[in-house]
Amino acid sequence: MITLIGLGPMGQAMVRVLLENGHGVTVWNRTAGRADGVVAAGAVRAETPADAVAASELVLLSLTDYAAMYDILGRAEEALAGKVIVNLSSDTPEKTREAADWVKARGGQFIAGGVMVPAPLVGKEEAYVFYSGPEDVFEKHRDTLALIGRADFLGEDVRLAQLFYQAQLDIFLTSLSVFLHASALIRSAGVTVQKFVPYAKDNFAMMAYYLEDAAKQVEAGEHPGDEANVTMMGATADHIAQASRDAGIDVALPEAIKSHYDRAIAAGHGRSSWTSLYEVIKEG
Repeated sequence: MITLIGLGPMGQAMVRVLLENGHGVTVWNRTAGRADGVVAAGAVRAETPADAVAASELVLLSLTDYAAMYDILGRAEEALAGKVIVNLSSDTPEKTREAADWVKARGGQFIAGGVMVPAPLVGKEEAYVFYSGPEDVFEKHRDTLALIGRADFLGEDVRLAQLFYQAQLDIFLTSLSVFLHASALIRSAGVTVQKFVPYAKDNFAMMAYYLEDAAKQVEAGEHPGDEANVTMMGATADHIAQASRDAGIDVALPEAIKSHYDRAIAAGHGRSSWTSLYEVIKEG
């Protein structure tokens, strides 16, 4: 038996995958009616959080954030001893560490997770999930957790799953915003976004080409600027910001990018590669 607490779209998708793979699943949700569909599919409805935790050794949480964990499991503290809490909610690495300490103080084990696909892809080939925490505890439940998606264990530092999860979302959310900003720039001239999309797709695909070498330069702390230096690319960043102002669209995003180049130049990296922006970004 597995317990799952939190029946938003992601939680419901997980329950259905577990049921389809022959697992008994106990569920609880703050709004009880959200359990109706998965209960009809074979899940068991718990009346209270304490009942839900007591039903299984393995307890999965799919909540809005970690604060919700305290609100819910705070009503089930006596049942936590001997349980494995796998929190698949989103929050910061530091809040993850605090949550792990809270669960351990009550006799439970804590695994952090970050699901890297939307609900419709849970359990599909494309799905993967970051995990971190006690390795022996994770390995005991790896096969079950792998039903949700490929289980990528990152290490015993419990913060790592959320660190990787948020870093991936950093790329994702910024990419969505930059596409919409570019779309606004295109639309300012009365051109359809559809006409721009093929070029944007090529650009996004090409970005992968730069990553391996960029990572090596960041790790080495060496940023040779033979092909594209900061001064040259900073001029482009300035042109994008000015084009945005001329078009009458929001300039917050291009100005933020421009600020990285301005700071890198001020720090003496003008002749270095664009990867030297890392040196000013890491300082905050």
